[in-house]
Amino acid sequence: VQLQASGGGLVQAGGSLRLSCAASGRALSSYVMGWFRQAPGKERKFVAAISWSGGYTNYEDSVKGRFTISRDNAMSMAYLQMSSLKAEDTAIYYCAARLEYGTTYDYWGQGTQVTVSS
Repeated sequence: VQLQASGGGLVQAGGSLRLSCAASGRALSSYVMGWFRQAPGKERKFVAAISWSGGYTNYEDSVKGRFTISRDNAMSMAYLQMSSLKAEDTAIYYCAARLEYGTTYDYWGQGTQVTVSS
């Protein structure tokens, strides 16, 4: 699976962005999709994930109620809708994929920069 993240940019605090992740190579429906982020000087951290069917999602506590993960298997796309953005959301955002019963994310996109100005 090849993944390509896009949609990042510069936004003011309180604003919104939607990140997209385009998948190719294999059917996206076989995979759990996740979003991670890495802030400058910090480790990459989990943000959100969605099951292959879209019926189950989970979020890192700091983004609950502000971010929404979704997917469109027919289009081989995953999304991260980000609202009420804060300066601390500034990071490079990566999409990733793992098999439904896998324990690690095996496939990663190249990352897209999100910068939130306060």
